[in-house]
Amino acid sequence: MRNFAVRQLLLFFISMVTFNSLDVRADIAPSTMHLAQKLNCNNAQTQLDINRCAQLSYQNADKKLNEVYQKLLPKLENSRKQKLIAAQLAWIKFRDTSCEFERSGYEGGSIAPTIYFTCLEKTAKQRTQQLQEYLQPNT
Repeated sequence: MRNFAVRQLLLFFISMVTFNSLDVRADIAPSTMHLAQKLNCNNAQTQLDINRCAQLSYQNADKKLNEVYQKLLPKLENSRKQKLIAAQLAWIKFRDTSCEFERSGYEGGSIAPTIYFTCLEKTAKQRTQQLQEYLQPNT
């Protein structure tokens, strides 16, 4: 029974991931949303809480990445803008495939979502730094 619940939870987390970003589904029950409000990510006690904190941390990193990306796009000439868009689409594919590979080492384990979201977060932070460098004036 416990393995079934863990697998269902893992499938739930993975089903929420999209190629561009992670969105909290609108059909989540209010009691679940209330639980998320009580979440203390500085002292997560259960694997479920750790997984949720990793997800939230990734969402925050992804939001910052998108902010930098949206700030950079209008500053580019059209030809460079198209190249950045193509690069970003390729990067998203790389990110997703790479993090799926990393998670696969923990297939079926309750820690798999944490591994996956931590990978997504780390990769998003690296990409954010790269894009921020393009915003810096040439010195």
